[in-house]
Amino acid sequence: MGQIEGKGNASLKMSCYFFELLQKAGIPTHYLEGNLKENTMLVKKAETFGAGLEFICRLRATGSFVRRYGKYVEEGQPLDYLVEITLKDDQRGDPLINEESIVQLKLMTSAELKRAKDLTKKVTQLIENVYVRLGLELIDIKLEFGRINGQIALIDEISGDNMRVRKEGKTLRQKELCEFVCRFC
Repeated sequence: MGQIEGKGNASLKMSCYFFELLQKAGIPTHYLEGNLKENTMLVKKAETFGAGLEFICRLRATGSFVRRYGKYVEEGQPLDYLVEITLKDDQRGDPLINEESIVQLKLMTSAELKRAKDLTKKVTQLIENVYVRLGLELIDIKLEFGRINGQIALIDEISGDNMRVRKEGKTLRQKELCEFVCRFC
C-alpha cells in the first residue's frame, strides 16, 4: 500500500471547508473546528448506527452500481439523487442493506432513516453546487451519519476519499480535487 504526500492534510482542508459550508446551511454535523497546522479536527462525540452505515448518493451510474445492474443501466446514465445504503463492513465488501432490514435490525428507526436520507440528498445538492461553480461534475458521494444528543448528524469526513468528481470526463484524484476546492479554504 502506497502513501501520497499531503493527502491527509488535503482531506482535512476539504472536510473543514465542507463542514463549515454545511453548518452555515443548517445541516447538523459533528464538526467543531479544524487545525490545519496540527492536521487535526475537533468533533462532537457521536453514536454510530451499528458498526456504521454508509449513505451513497448517486448522480450518475458508474462503478459498483453498473456492475450490479448492468443489464438495466448504461455507464454514465444520469440518476436523480439515488440513495443507496451499505453496511460499513470491509470484510464483506460493504454490502447493500435495504431500509426494512435497517429498521428490523434496529439499526435506525424509520424516522431516523428518513431524516438521514433527506440529509444525504441535501448535503449532496450543496456539495454539487460548489462543484458546478468550479466546472466540475459530482458523480457520487458516500456519507456517514450518527446520533448526537438524539439528533441525526453528518459525521466522519467529506473529502476526495468519499466522493467521485470529474472534470471533462476525467476522475480527479484527492489532491487534484483539493486544489480546486481549497481555493475557497
